[in-house]
Amino acid sequence: MSDSAAKPRPQFRNISVPQILSYRLPLAGKVSILHRISGALLFLGLPLVLLPLLAASVGSPESFASVASIVGHPIVKLILLVLIWGYLHHFCAGIRYLILDLHMSIEKAQAQKSAGLVLGVSLALTVVFGLKLFGAW
Repeated sequence: MSDSAAKPRPQFRNISVPQILSYRLPLAGKVSILHRISGALLFLGLPLVLLPLLAASVGSPESFASVASIVGHPIVKLILLVLIWGYLHHFCAGIRYLILDLHMSIEKAQAQKSAGLVLGVSLALTVVFGLKLFGAW
């Protein structure tokens, strides 16, 4: 019998919610979680929000006008802005993961930089699309 098999393994039970909330992920971990959240958001938002709006808008000019009035409401615009962010973040993070799959920029410092770049670019693009959505120009 080896002595490494005789050592008891550490057990981590009884983790409380404050301990989970106080844990600080690195930026790459946050981008990874946001990538999963944005994917789930797109998975649910496409059939529940976007496809019904599209289907209703292509029926007739009157139905398009009614959808345009619905989309003009600020709450609906916020929902669309969240979906826009979800798409842009998922797209940018997906490109990052494709690059990581090619074994490029896998060192810690480069991975942190690319995570920051993904977060910055997706948020900047969301601001641009949001300004357009809310009629800044």
